[in-house]
Amino acid sequence: MESIDDLISGYRRFRAGAYAEQASLYRQLGEGQDPNIMLIACADSRAEPSDIFNAAPGQLFVVRNVANLVPPYQPDGGLHGVSAALEYAVNVLKVEHIVVMGHGGCGGISASLGGAGNPAIGEFVTPWVTLLEEARERVVASGSINPQFALELEGIESSLKNLLTFPFVSQAVEAGELALHGAWFAIVHGELHWRNASTGRFEIVSTT
Repeated sequence: MESIDDLISGYRRFRAGAYAEQASLYRQLGEGQDPNIMLIACADSRAEPSDIFNAAPGQLFVVRNVANLVPPYQPDGGLHGVSAALEYAVNVLKVEHIVVMGHGGCGGISASLGGAGNPAIGEFVTPWVTLLEEARERVVASGSINPQFALELEGIESSLKNLLTFPFVSQAVEAGELALHGAWFAIVHGELHWRNASTGRFEIVSTT
């Protein structure tokens, strides 16, 4: 996609192909949505959740932002997009699963590691990636030989921890109505790594 004309051409292909094949599904979706899974992913153009999970329209409630971050619960009257989406997903849609998915080569993670010298740091990115501050300190202190990868995983852990600061999330988890998951996608190899809830380790998902 290089131009708006490319977008319009893509729309026409969509109408002639995917939409035409799933017209009845789209008519149903026009009446409302009922996804069972919320997926919090990075805004990176290379890690498209619907493609990775081969999901049809209406199956995933997706929120995307820089570095797939979840801020802690903070009812301060500010404008909180992720928190609003989370509240809607849990309290209204009654999703049963929330997946936080990171990916390889994340620019937001790189911005956190690089600090002020990183060209990705700016007026809005700077305060946003401070959500990774504690995770970054752990990674730096560990002496990891691959801090980018290490912080990508630690960032997922941080977001999972922050999810539990929301009362409606922790209550749903305690009631057995909601489960939290972590995932990481390797863009180059197309590999999905899934967080083992028992060990906390990320394990490669078999393709068979």
